[in-house]
Order: sequence, then C-alpha cells, then structure tokens
Amino acid sequence: MSKITAAITAVGKYLPDYILTNEELETMVDTNDEWITTRTGIKERRILKGENKGSSFLGIHAAKDLLQKKNLDPKEIDLIIVATATPDMQAASTAAYVASQIGASNAFSFDLESACSSFLFGMSVAARYIESGRYKKVLLIGADKNSSMIDYTDRATCIIFGDGAGAVLFEPNEEGFGFHDEILRTDGKGREFLKVEAGGSVLPASHKTIDNKQHFVKQDGRSVFKNAVFNMSDVCERIMTTNELKNEDISWLVAHQANKRIIEATAGRIELEDEKVMMNIHKYGNTTSATLPLLLNDYEDQLKKGDKLIFTAFGGGFSWGAIYLTWAY
Repeated sequence: MSKITAAITAVGKYLPDYILTNEELETMVDTNDEWITTRTGIKERRILKGENKGSSFLGIHAAKDLLQKKNLDPKEIDLIIVATATPDMQAASTAAYVASQIGASNAFSFDLESACSSFLFGMSVAARYIESGRYKKVLLIGADKNSSMIDYTDRATCIIFGDGAGAVLFEPNEEGFGFHDEILRTDGKGREFLKVEAGGSVLPASHKTIDNKQHFVKQDGRSVFKNAVFNMSDVCERIMTTNELKNEDISWLVAHQANKRIIEATAGRIELEDEKVMMNIHKYGNTTSATLPLLLNDYEDQLKKGDKLIFTAFGGGFSWGAIYLTWAY
C-alpha cells in the first residue's frame, strides 16, 4: 500500500467589499502613498464593515466559496481548523460556530492561534490528521479581522493590516503529492516586540486599559523586520538543503505577506527569481492568518500538478517556519 500524504485539493477565499486605500489613510494619519508603498509594498487593504461581524463571518464565506467550487457536501468534512489571531470571542470556539454555520454537522473543530504563523502551523496539524489514515477531509481556514485591533491614529500599524479569509481542503494522496516536510520554530523572547497587551488573562479589560489604548496591536517594526528576514530566510534555506532542493527545483515561494521587502529578502536568500514569488500584499496588506491561503487562491490558475512549493511565515511570539509541499491538481 502506498504511503498516505496530505494534499491540498481545493481552495476558497473571501474578502470584504470595503477597500481602504493609501490615499484614504492620508486623510486619517500623517502618512502618504509613497511612504507606505516604499516601506511595505501595500497600496490598499480590505476592511470588514458592519455590526456583529467577526473573523467567523470571513471564515464562513471562504469555506462556502471552497465548498461551491469543489461541489462538496459539508457533511463529508471530518475536521475544521480555524487559524486566527482574532477569534470572535474568548472561551467560545470560533471554529465550532463556523462548522455549524456551513452545515458541517459531522465535523469536530477547534481554533489554532500562533499570530501570523497560525495558518502555517495549521497546515502541519491538518497534515498529521490526514496521515493518520482516520480522517479523509480536513478543512483549514485562515481568517482574521485585524481591523478589530488596529488603532487608526497609529501610522506604524494602521497602514499594514487588512481583513480577509482563505480556506484549503486537505485530503489523502497516494501519488506522492502533498505535504513532505516542515521546520517550525518559536521563541518567546519576541513576545514584547509584537503584541496586543490587554484583553488576555495577564491584563484583563478595564477602564484603564481602554483609556491607555492597550487593546490595539503594537509593534517594534525594526525588531520584527530584522527577525522576520533572518528566520524566514534561514528555514527556507534549511528545508531546501534537507530535501536536496535547488532553487531551479522550486516552482513557487508562498511567503507570508507582511512586508514586500521581507518577502524579497527571503527570495533573494534562496536565489529565487521574482516570477516564482507569489505576491498580493499590494492588494490586501497583511491579513495575518489569511495571507497564505489567499495567495493560493490568487495563483490557483497558475499552479500545476507536481509544482514544488515552499511555504514560510513569521509572526508574533515569535513564531516562524517553512513547509515543503507539492501541488496535487
């Protein structure tokens, strides 16, 4: 019997209608289009508007897009993982609500959170469930309503983040396509450089934390940039060496869309041509857990069966890693 590998067999996405452009941000904070574009590569980002709409709203619509494209009955899904840094609520599972809303009545579900590395780590978890042989269809969703934790008077963060969701379906493969290898890492020393300080168990919400704007994301951009470039480049180089892959063997680099300069530096380290680097940061900004699946959706028509993909991400915590996967359809 052939070894079972976990392959991506379908993708879906959802983006809010509202587009927040650099020009509009110029009217909100002391910034301009040239400054934002030069430093980040971002031209616009999507923002979810409306009351009572959270990350689950984004994830539900991304999942429905996948189900429609795949013509899949949601009752066939065994497991749903929602990778998110902005869950709907504390305590209540976002994934459980998503599963119920899409009709996946036979699936169990859970949330997975590791900042911008959430979806990457979720890929590893989804693959293990498929490789066990017990589960046949695992739906992994990356969804974040980042606008819920952004201070739109802070030009260091409000220019970067957007809202969105992407979904992928993992199924067993016996042709040798799919998930091959991973290098995943964390370092808690980075906790102070990228965080939302209040709202958790250490510093619960209070009048003081609200007045001090401690429920908004804060980052030390220089430290995050330096660590992201080094660590993403390092794990990409190492996973290629371990799997005896040369740069000409790689079809695509699927890198977390946090900053165009970080992506370019990572690609440069492994000597990968620009045309092999997936990029959509200019359209969506940093959608945190959704960047990787949104890339797959945007480039789906260009992907070919057997293409070798290197996924990589870096997030708060710090957390980072790389995954080697071959495309299955």
